[in-house]
Amino acid sequence: MHVAVKMMASSTEEELEMNKKKVCVVGAGVSGLVSARELRREGHDVTVMEQSGGVGGQWLYDPRTDASDPLGAAGVHSSVYASLRLTSPRDIMGFSDFPFFPRSNDDGDSRRYPGHAEFLRYIRDYCDTFGLMDAVRLNTKVLHVGRPLLDDDGVVTRWTVRYCSSGHGVSEHEAVAEEEFDAVVVASGHYSQPRLPAINGMDKWTRRQLHSHSYRVPDSFHAEVVVLVGFHQSGVDIALELCKVARDVHVVSVKSLEGLTPGVRKAVPRHHNLHLHLQIECLCEDGKVMFADGSCVVADSIIYCTGYDFSFPFLDTGGLVTVDDNRVGPLFEHTFPPALAPSLSFVGVPSQVQTPLFYEVQARWVAQALSGRRLLPPAEEMLRAAEEYHRAREKAGVPRRMSHAIFFDFDYCDEFGEKHVGLPRPPEWKKELMRAAVARLLQDTETFRDDYRDGDLVLESLRLEGWSSAPSPGTLNDKENGIAMHDMMHDRDGETLE
Repeated sequence: MHVAVKMMASSTEEELEMNKKKVCVVGAGVSGLVSARELRREGHDVTVMEQSGGVGGQWLYDPRTDASDPLGAAGVHSSVYASLRLTSPRDIMGFSDFPFFPRSNDDGDSRRYPGHAEFLRYIRDYCDTFGLMDAVRLNTKVLHVGRPLLDDDGVVTRWTVRYCSSGHGVSEHEAVAEEEFDAVVVASGHYSQPRLPAINGMDKWTRRQLHSHSYRVPDSFHAEVVVLVGFHQSGVDIALELCKVARDVHVVSVKSLEGLTPGVRKAVPRHHNLHLHLQIECLCEDGKVMFADGSCVVADSIIYCTGYDFSFPFLDTGGLVTVDDNRVGPLFEHTFPPALAPSLSFVGVPSQVQTPLFYEVQARWVAQALSGRRLLPPAEEMLRAAEEYHRAREKAGVPRRMSHAIFFDFDYCDEFGEKHVGLPRPPEWKKELMRAAVARLLQDTETFRDDYRDGDLVLESLRLEGWSSAPSPGTLNDKENGIAMHDMMHDRDGETLE
């Protein structure tokens, strides 16, 4: 269903001042910081509350793990492991007016697919360049967002936000405070609440079990037999890293072996101690892991690389926004809950989109909706559009838990930006680069980050935009790129690539 979003005539500074809102942004990761910038550009008064001691969200690497609760999230927000590198080229991973250039003084990681520390540096540079830190309250954990106040027309006009200053939960030594805001933007991310499978005997298995959320380095798995459940991007990375130190790594795929990507099928024979299985039948108290094909191993550790669930424990909407099997809803265009819009919004929920650009578009739309520059459809229209969107996805075979995965649908992303904020469609070279990147990832999982070759269009465009890019041997032709993109678009079990 196509729902029109109206744009008002150009607002004067006086009109913007009259429509100025006091806005709380929950989270200072990529989506939270870009929300702060766009809200400020629209004249709003912004406060960003961040529970950790620095900006960056997931990208703020924390060597600690949830030792007291390795299957949960007992206080550590980041899921980044030490060796993590980007899976999208930096050339297309920047904000619209702030490219992710390598530093000219050779300080840092200049690779096209740099490590997580380089992207954190970029986020901090963005924050400093646009003066966002004075809006950020670090070590401030949001405990409760609720008690919305309504005007005579039933429109939400104020939210009460309760928070504590240390960011480590409530204790007798922590100051708890409340503050009222005209609007709240939820930008708290979705890679912190582990999603776990239901496996027979899991609760009785006495050896080490952890979610990949608590994985950092491979050292403690030296000479162990490790079973790894889930073989999407993080699972592949961790399995290949563990092969270097573990005695054996047994990977349990969530789908048929025939459904594995060509890149994974190439990688497995290269490692004598990497073994694939379809699924686990049960876990035994003596350490045995029984597989569905009748085989078994005695394992030392099990790592669950099974993704994450959305969780907003601080948000109280009286049931107007819920999370059902990882579907946050109802949300109009993954952003606005119809009954509470525009005073409540979500930025950063969609996955498998071009980040951070898609979140920048969401943030700009939110900021302009709050100022009145853009008018949202009536609540009933937004609700109907959200319901029809999900019905169409279900009919297409997309599982409910993948409701917010866009599968790098360039047409959808282009239309989203064009329709909601008037953003020009990205140039063709960026799409070509992204298609080639996804194709390389699927075709050669182990080497795609360092073995690539750009076409003439990409090379010339990079040169004109100030990039220096040296091609490496190895390329995919257009036909292979198309096949790989088709496979990715139809992988309904895949996790986000970024």
